[in-house]
Amino acid sequence: MAFNNRFVKHLKAFDVVVVVFYLILTLLQIIFYNRIVNWWLWVIVNFGVILLTFTLAYIETKYENKFWRGMHYWYIAPIVLLTFKEIYFMVKPIRVHDYDYLFIEIDRWLFGTDPTHLLYQIANPVLTEILQIIYGLFYLLPILLGLFLLRKNRFVAMDFALFTIVYGFFLSYLGYFLLPAIGPRFTLHNFFTINEKLPGLFFTNFLRSWVNTGESIPPGTLNPAAIVQRDVFPSGHTMITLIVIYLSVKLKSRSRYFFIPVGSLLIFSTVYLWYHYVIDLIGGLIFMIFTVWSAKYIFNWWRRQIGKPEFKYEDC
Repeated sequence: MAFNNRFVKHLKAFDVVVVVFYLILTLLQIIFYNRIVNWWLWVIVNFGVILLTFTLAYIETKYENKFWRGMHYWYIAPIVLLTFKEIYFMVKPIRVHDYDYLFIEIDRWLFGTDPTHLLYQIANPVLTEILQIIYGLFYLLPILLGLFLLRKNRFVAMDFALFTIVYGFFLSYLGYFLLPAIGPRFTLHNFFTINEKLPGLFFTNFLRSWVNTGESIPPGTLNPAAIVQRDVFPSGHTMITLIVIYLSVKLKSRSRYFFIPVGSLLIFSTVYLWYHYVIDLIGGLIFMIFTVWSAKYIFNWWRRQIGKPEFKYEDC
């Protein structure tokens, strides 16, 4: 039965996943209120995001112009970043212990050694510079895919791609609660000597500092391992990059010729640059497979609820 509520029926599938996930976050904030600092403030923020989602969906339907369609699409980008930061304030208080020891043991069982030490044998400043730049492109890849689709006015494909990517981001964030960890740059290497041990050329140090700041460890942090974001497993860089590559291929976008080589290097860079264990990448692959398998069913279920035809790759 289709939804007839005039506010709900305006929601796109990516709006629904935002609303549902922010309700989940709100529930967790309330359950663990005695562990999370300023939990009530985050609850207010969460309901603000939900209100914004409903408002943009309604306004786009009412006015039907490019400006509001663009606003409705692109509000997702800051929401993903905001969610990443909210998760930062939740994972450590709720899940006190880190599981790096487990990931290290699995990698050593698979390879007989630590993969970051193995790749260090081929390290050189030129390669490090290239990979650090590519690693920094991570958040741009989904945006570029969206731009490629919008340029061709493929709005249904854009709706599906955006839903799948946001759904994937949020699933990876839930994964951080399962097995929180901080990564090999802290456990297998000396974080304070990375620039000397794994040097680049021109932009590497700046980009590393930018990544560190995004993970709540700005320059001058005395004990970075204690406060860094627990965001290692599954590897979101691997998961979302694979989703972008998959969508670019399935949607027959010419952008696949860019995403396949760049995405492959980006995934390789996560281990080479000491951000991830290999098991994190395997976890990212498993999460990605589940995401793309389930995304189409959920997306089409919602389209049926609002009275729209089902999505098919071949029709887009």
